[in-house]
Amino acid sequence: MTRRTSDQSKLKYQSQGRAMRPEEDALAKAMLKHFAAGTHDFTALAAALQADGIARPSGQAGPWTLAVLEEELAAINKDLDHAYAENGYGA
Repeated sequence: MTRRTSDQSKLKYQSQGRAMRPEEDALAKAMLKHFAAGTHDFTALAAALQADGIARPSGQAGPWTLAVLEEELAAINKDLDHAYAENGYGA
């Protein structure tokens, strides 16, 4: 059995150009929670995020909807792609 070192535990972040922001991390954790509970429809997921009171990572006000969820995820992905292009691996 191989022992995990602190360096190995960081490997899952090696291709991020920046760390996740707290709001992005909260969204990711909430999404994983609902996926694990069997929610796989994004309209239902948006409703669950709204019910949980999850803040939109963009900071914009308003309820979670399917369109908002798609916009938020696209914006996060675009920002992470930009950070990767600027900073490369392991930022």
